Amino acid sequence: MPKEAFDPIKSWFVAAEALGEFIGIRFGRVRPGSDEAEWIYRPHTDYDGIGGFADILRKRGEPLPKLPHIKHPTNPSWMPLIKSVPKLMKPRRKLAWNLPPGKTALSTSTEPPPAVAWHVFSETETIQIRRASRKGGFTVNSFLLKHLSKAIRPSLKDEAAVMPWMAPVNLRGKAVRDRDTANFSAYVGVKIASFETVKDVHRKIYEALGRGEHWANWYAYKSGRILSHGIKKQMVASGRCMAEWYLGAFSNLGDWDCEKKIIQPGCLGSWLFTPPVLRCQLIGAGCVTFQNRLSLTIQAHPELTAEVSVARNWMRDWVGEIEMDLSSMLSDAVTTPARLAAA
Repeated sequence: MPKEAFDPIKSWFVAAEALGEFIGIRFGRVRPGSDEAEWIYRPHTDYDGIGGFADILRKRGEPLPKLPHIKHPTNPSWMPLIKSVPKLMKPRRKLAWNLPPGKTALSTSTEPPPAVAWHVFSETETIQIRRASRKGGFTVNSFLLKHLSKAIRPSLKDEAAVMPWMAPVNLRGKAVRDRDTANFSAYVGVKIASFETVKDVHRKIYEALGRGEHWANWYAYKSGRILSHGIKKQMVASGRCMAEWYLGAFSNLGDWDCEKKIIQPGCLGSWLFTPPVLRCQLIGAGCVTFQNRLSLTIQAHPELTAEVSVARNWMRDWVGEIEMDLSSMLSDAVTTPARLAAA
């Protein structure tokens, strides 16, 4: 397969970094028996989430010969970009926040956001989440994103507002790059209303994929090679570097080493991940399943809040929403056969 030297993503993160944004992808390792996270960063100029995680594991002794490939059948095409041009021209409509008084901090390119929180589910809980999602007819992604939205809502001035999220899409297997750890990440947008169900979120994600939104955004970045660094800085500063304004990004790195073949001491434990935050994308939420344990991580842009308690409250509510819905779904699964027998 021919190699492509041009990186359609890198220059945009170079521009963001020049504006004082911290563009490191945040990973974390919780050692076996510990409850503290060791934070590790990979620059988004050189990696996407999957590539960054693979680079970390490889440098700790795991070869990882093949990284996850895209599963959706939509093929590369410029046509979705052409169809999306009117959307790109629309004004950015940001949502207003209603956070408790607290400290903020100026974003710098050298300091990671201080407001971060994480949670790791047990192996049993992870299996329950997978099974419940499969039986419900939706993905774990849809399940998590719906409950993330519900957890964040109380921090908005208008709790009934439609929440726009960016959901990155891994293009490995269909896009060509010079190395498998490079940026293969495009995205689709998902707008979630307060009354929508997990199935609604699932349907919206797959409708966006079916329209090829991820290819529209990939080719939009590729066409950006004709733009100067100065113009890209202006577009990042104004939020025009994306199809529209997004409240934040929710990214899932997928399932790693479910058979528990990785035994290198530096790789063992629980792993955490969350995408970077920007002034035009204030929340970063991520998840990864490593050796059958799902982790969640969330961080806030420092100019939104630098209070760790805010991130911890969001995480508490996110996990609480997941556990409450999971309990209800598991209860229904147990009682349904009894109802059928009684009938």
